[in-house]
Order: sequence, then structure tokens, then C-alpha cells
Amino acid sequence: MKEKADKIQGHDDPREISTAGRGDAAKIYDTRFREDQDGLETWNDFVAIVRQLRRDCPWDREQTHDSIKHLVIEEAYEAVEAIDDGDWGHLSKELGDLLLHVVFHSVIAAETGTFTLDDVIRAETEKLVRRHPHVFGDTEVANVDEVLTNWEQIKIREGEKKSAMEGVPRHLPTLLRAYRIQEKAAGVGFDFPRADDAWEKVAEELGEFRELVGSDAEQTRKEEELGDLLFALVNYARLSGLNPENALGRTNTKFIRRFRQVEQSLEQDGISLVDATLEQMDERWDAVKSSE
Repeated sequence: MKEKADKIQGHDDPREISTAGRGDAAKIYDTRFREDQDGLETWNDFVAIVRQLRRDCPWDREQTHDSIKHLVIEEAYEAVEAIDDGDWGHLSKELGDLLLHVVFHSVIAAETGTFTLDDVIRAETEKLVRRHPHVFGDTEVANVDEVLTNWEQIKIREGEKKSAMEGVPRHLPTLLRAYRIQEKAAGVGFDFPRADDAWEKVAEELGEFRELVGSDAEQTRKEEELGDLLFALVNYARLSGLNPENALGRTNTKFIRRFRQVEQSLEQDGISLVDATLEQMDERWDAVKSSE
């Protein structure tokens, strides 16, 4: 089995990813993980199966990074949905699907010499060590905020990003992207001192938006002001310790649940949704809210 593991992983000891050039402190694998032979064999079997599928399955052979990129997003959302539902069995399955994509993309890349699975694991291991000097070095931190600030500053010093704004995916949901952009700016010190200061900005943007909304201004101008207002609200939420993406997600779920109950109530009274008046729907909506 040792020979099998070496062959699959492509280095002398698959239990240890080398961090040559970064000192012994960079070798962070705990001995209890080294002793987990069953887990190692399971991992190696998984990687071997993915490689065999790439070699022998007609569908897998045809895939490219581009052809399956949408599936990565889909699997990530399904994992998030499982977390929201508290369905841990489903979460285990979805995490497995995500892991499949990590390995599959690495296998595809290895075919052209772009990078290998070992490269992926090694780079991530080294990055985690570098960006946690309070764990693997002598740096001291007082709280979580200092950890996050150090993380962003280390990234900039590494020269990985030309701008603090890099690293925020363009395809993130817009509300979440605003939140991450603000986190990036805050990480280098560009932030409101307090949540109350951010709320003053919300009030300012709300006033500007209200002035435009009833005017003859162009639609793009109104949307720009609305965007400023939403961005300010995200900032206030962030500084208040709230995640606006989670908050709006819960509200969406709540609205759907209540509206379905309104539909059921109308159906029980023999009223179709398309024929129901606004008054009838409002009456049932209020009843649903009061029953919660």
C-alpha cells in the first residue's frame, strides 16, 4: 500500500508536503494525522479513481476547466444550502462533490504541465503557515480583527496582489461582493471608525436617493444612487457585526414561506391566486405573520 500511495501522490512521503526553503516551522503536520493510515489510503484511492475516470470515461475525457466551471459554483451553492438547512448528511455529500472538482481540475491541469495536485496542496499549506504568524511564528494578536488585518497586510507584502481590491471574485453575488470589498479596504485601514459613522453615511445616501427617485434624472443615475445607498447599508451591517448576505437570504426564505402559506389559505377558501384581490392577500399575509 505504501508503494501505491507513493505512486499516486508523486512524492516520497504522501503524508508530508515539503515546504523547503521556509524552515522547519513550516512543516505543520501533526503526528496524529501522520498516523491516520486509513484516511491516507481513502484519499489516495479517491485521487486514483478521479485519474482513472479522466483516462477511461468518454465524458470525463472531454471536459476542460471551462466546460465544468459552472459546476463548481453549483456545488458550492448546494453545500451552502445544506448548511442553511442544517442537513449535515447532505453537507457531507456536497463537500465530497466540491472535493471532486478540486482534484479533477488539478488532474486536468497536470496534463498540460500547468500545475499538479501536489502543487495545489503545497501552495495552500505554505500560505496558511505564512498568513498565520500568530500560530506558527512569534506574532501576537489581541483579537480576531487583528488576525484579519494581518492577513490582508501579509498578502500585500507578499506581492500576490497589485491592489488590495484584487482577490474579490467578479462572479460573487453583488451583496456579498460589496461586503468583501469593504473587508479588503478595512484590512488596510480604510474604514469608518464606528458603526454610527457608517449610519450617517446611510442617511446621507438615502437623502440623495430620495431627491432623485421622483425626478427626471436618467435611470442610470438613479441606479447609481441606489447602489451607493445599498453599499452604505452593507458597510453599516458589517461594522455592526452582521452579514448582509445572510440577512437578506433569511428574509427571502421567510417571504417565500409566508407567501406559500398565503397561497394555501386562498386555495382552502376556493380562491385562485390570479383572482385574489390585494386586500384578500394582505389579510392572509397579516394572519400568517401574527401566527409566527
